[in-house]
Amino acid sequence: MAFIPQTAGAVLRSVRGLLPHRHKGKSNAPSSQSKKTIKQRFLKLLPCCRPSAAPSVSENSIEDDFELSTVCHRPEGLDKLQEQTKFTKKELQVLYRGFKNECPSGVVNEETFKHIYSQFFPQGDSSTYAHFLFEAFDTNKNGSVSFEDFVAGLSIILRGSINDRLNWAFNLYDLNKDGCITKEEMMDIMRSIYDMMGKYTYPCMQDDAPREHVENFFQKMDRNQDGVVTIEEFIESCQKDENIMQSMQLFDNVI
Repeated sequence: MAFIPQTAGAVLRSVRGLLPHRHKGKSNAPSSQSKKTIKQRFLKLLPCCRPSAAPSVSENSIEDDFELSTVCHRPEGLDKLQEQTKFTKKELQVLYRGFKNECPSGVVNEETFKHIYSQFFPQGDSSTYAHFLFEAFDTNKNGSVSFEDFVAGLSIILRGSINDRLNWAFNLYDLNKDGCITKEEMMDIMRSIYDMMGKYTYPCMQDDAPREHVENFFQKMDRNQDGVVTIEEFIESCQKDENIMQSMQLFDNVI
């Protein structure tokens, strides 16, 4: 069931570096020297960044609270977002500062998301997978991802429990959101991953690799062999698979 480690790796590749790494025995607060580096890393990964515009951050700006006067979409208050996610106040400030500077409207549309995501996988076509990922973040189904949507998704991916992350993954694969995964949906996911990774990966992926992955997926997860995989079957099967559990743990030390 290599699809889950591959998906975890793809998501991890696009969110790693969003926030400062923790170091044991050290303060989480970044030094003034590292703030600009953190900011630049964040802007490169944020799905609304414009590479030509990367304003610097003053030494004290990370200490400021949200400044909402220049955005059209006004996010929830800092304290409320801190309660709703597993990010600290300073982490939310770093995230929001970059989001506001690069997205004055306060939201990210799908085309911008696809364009930025493509920069992480230049060897392939990431547009279809980026579409699926965008829909997973767009919980309100209004065609845009707000700051609240973005940090809510990141909070689950980076700091959620194993069950939280598996539920999020299931929602990503359940394309029509009807509560089960069909072979057709899994085939669409696998083809999008195959296209994104490119045909020049090592070891080289064969043309029939997506179908083989789908068949293996259903063989292991469709416990009652009814042709669909439910959330219960999905979580139970994933929890018994050592490789999948290891891929979930990739996110534990991102921040």
